[in-house]
Amino acid sequence: MKNFKHVTVVFSMLLVAMFFMAGRAVAQGDAVNSVKQAMKAGSAKDLSKHFGRMVVIKLDDGEATTYSGTQAEFVMKNFFAKNPPVSFDPHNGTSSDGLAYILGEYVSNDETLMVVIRMKPVGDKYFIHKIEFDKD
Repeated sequence: MKNFKHVTVVFSMLLVAMFFMAGRAVAQGDAVNSVKQAMKAGSAKDLSKHFGRMVVIKLDDGEATTYSGTQAEFVMKNFFAKNPPVSFDPHNGTSSDGLAYILGEYVSNDETLMVVIRMKPVGDKYFIHKIEFDKD
């Protein structure tokens, strides 16, 4: 009887862990898909919904700079105004340390840029902490 209780406790803990991980995977997928759509649309407003408290942005012509979420929205709004998207071909994944990432080719009227977006989990949500644009 004692072994049955141990098996029941272990099984219950495994179920809770599976539900927690499944919930996090769904949250990650939702956030990643929303970020992809915001990039395709060139929407700083929609993209900013996924900004962390602080966001590092590196544009091709400059150094990486850390901005508050509000400042980052203005930086991206200016970027999209100067470089409206013609297409964005993204691929995503998860690093070994649990960070979500999106890699993509961002094509505007004037140039093609490679984009790397890194997202960190905070609680049960994923937030952008770094966006890099580099010439292809």
